[in-house]
Amino acid sequence: MTVDVANRPRRSALYMPASNAKAVEKARTLPADVIILDLEDAVAPESKPAAREAAVAAVQAGGFGDREVVIRVNGLDTPWGAEDLAAAAEAGPDAVLVPKVNDAGDVRLYDQRLHAAPPHTRLWTMIETAKAAFHLWEMAEAAHGTRLSAWVMGVNDFAKEMRARQTPDRAPFLPLLTLSVAAARAHGLAILDGVHNDIEDLEALEAVCVQGVDFGFDGKTLIHPKHLEICNRVFSPSPEDIAWSRAVIAAFNAPENSGKGALRVDGKMAERLHLAQAERLVAVAEAIAARG
Repeated sequence: MTVDVANRPRRSALYMPASNAKAVEKARTLPADVIILDLEDAVAPESKPAAREAAVAAVQAGGFGDREVVIRVNGLDTPWGAEDLAAAAEAGPDAVLVPKVNDAGDVRLYDQRLHAAPPHTRLWTMIETAKAAFHLWEMAEAAHGTRLSAWVMGVNDFAKEMRARQTPDRAPFLPLLTLSVAAARAHGLAILDGVHNDIEDLEALEAVCVQGVDFGFDGKTLIHPKHLEICNRVFSPSPEDIAWSRAVIAAFNAPENSGKGALRVDGKMAERLHLAQAERLVAVAEAIAARG
């Protein structure tokens, strides 16, 4: 089944240290929608050159099935960033994720550094700095004319810069999360929520996943395979939503409703905007079902 990139499931994006060969091999079997081979936070400085080689080898070897494969590189302001970008461009993963992007100029700079990458390789950027909070619109707008196609929230780094507490309800970050989703949607970007730090607190994980769905995120980045089941379940369309969406599509496709802008469907008002939402939800649900 060929999946439209815009409807590609990205419920779960699991960070795996590229320096850990066993973890990378395991990633080929895990039920994650996205595997992020990490060269940045998860890799010690002395291991970064070897991790770079391992990430390139993993992408070239393939075997990830229908999982999206992303390499997260070190920033250009580090000793490893330039070589990471050159190697990632040559490897040609589905996307290259770059950290601490502050403004549209940074987006264009990283885009230029990926000029040698194959056309399918997209640019993903982390939203994780205080400065970025004031440049969301212009950064999202930079998607037009560049490889930029997705944002990933880096709440841990943002909290560090803000000196903010990471409370269970994430109240200190609600403005950033809301505005990031709005800017991303305005310019056609996918957007993934940040990680949940407490590996063992699965109840809290489920709560923030539900919160992420409420915000409108496509999915969530994760730091442990233990989080995959909850994340995939919560970010999947529910059977009830799928059924209603199919009913909306059927109602608007009925000949007697041709040209109508609003209909009553199962006791609810449905407008043309709901038809577009329903079509996308069904497309995502079908893509998820096709994965088995």
